[in-house]
Amino acid sequence: MAARLYDPEKDFIDTQDYDREELERLLDLIALLKDADKDGACPELLRDVSLGMIFEEPSTRTRVSFEVAMVKLGGHALYLRPGEIHMGARESIYDTAKVLSRMCDVIEARTLKHETCVELARWSDVPVINGLTDVNHPTQAICDIFTMREQLGDLRGRTCVFVGDRTNVCSSTLWITTMFGMNVVHAAPAAYQAPAEWVREAQRNVDRHGGSVTVTDDVLDAVRIADVVYTDLWWWVDQEDEIPERRAAFMPTFQVSADLMSRTPEGCIFMHCLPASRGVEVTDEVIDGPQSVVFDQAENRLHAEKGILVWKTYGRVGQPASPDLRAHHRGAAESFLATAGWDRVHPAKAPSAGTPPTR
Repeated sequence: MAARLYDPEKDFIDTQDYDREELERLLDLIALLKDADKDGACPELLRDVSLGMIFEEPSTRTRVSFEVAMVKLGGHALYLRPGEIHMGARESIYDTAKVLSRMCDVIEARTLKHETCVELARWSDVPVINGLTDVNHPTQAICDIFTMREQLGDLRGRTCVFVGDRTNVCSSTLWITTMFGMNVVHAAPAAYQAPAEWVREAQRNVDRHGGSVTVTDDVLDAVRIADVVYTDLWWWVDQEDEIPERRAAFMPTFQVSADLMSRTPEGCIFMHCLPASRGVEVTDEVIDGPQSVVFDQAENRLHAEKGILVWKTYGRVGQPASPDLRAHHRGAAESFLATAGWDRVHPAKAPSAGTPPTR
């Protein structure tokens, strides 16, 4: 990969920035936080921390998972919906990064162009987390490898077959699976297969960790040894004009149907990052069937975001203020308000005479 314009120690832009040992520790952290959540006792590790969430396009799982994750960790999330801020239009990315860095402790960004996310991270003084770009989807990748490990155990030597278009989830799947020593296959028509640079990145991981990376148009042969069959949408934003052409190229051979899944070994699971076009890239029979783990996978987005947020933010924001320090600042503010007479603006809320004020 080219030289980074951002700081991988601070930001989370690409899983390729880390070694397997770091990512394994992240998965262990996610597992701890998921267990705590299931007990209703998620630790408030990010108490009073604020997350600014930039979205250049709508989202369900990414928005909800980050926002709920911050609440469970004791913090707060601010949703900056598509078109609501001036970044890249009336205001430079530099200025947006600097302003948000002064008001938020961490930023999540879903941007249409990868370069936008990279530039935001480059100028931000707080961690920036990539919530999806046109190149990759690293938070989804962490969720997916966590789900695979949860479902299959040791992943070394396992095989993941990604069926369908070369989406940003496809690139992230090629890279995260090979980081963990898996065999990964992209099965797609030639015109929609993973580009050479994606395969080279995956091969770098294979050279270090084992496994293999293969691109093929023979989906029936590929799924014969699959432990995971994964698919994604066949078209996305700005590809609507290509729908007839894409549908003709993929259908029916690359649709994940009951017939295709019947050719997989026992124990093979089905995954989809969602949203799904039911009846297009996958049938209802598969997505709602016994091999499907798509809703476990979707839930794991929440736990993955908690782990990523803690990994990149905990320790950067300092320890929570002590009770004594909080009491000191509250007392100073209340004394000022009393001196200014502002405590009498709403007399109905003031304690009655002779009654000591409560805290």
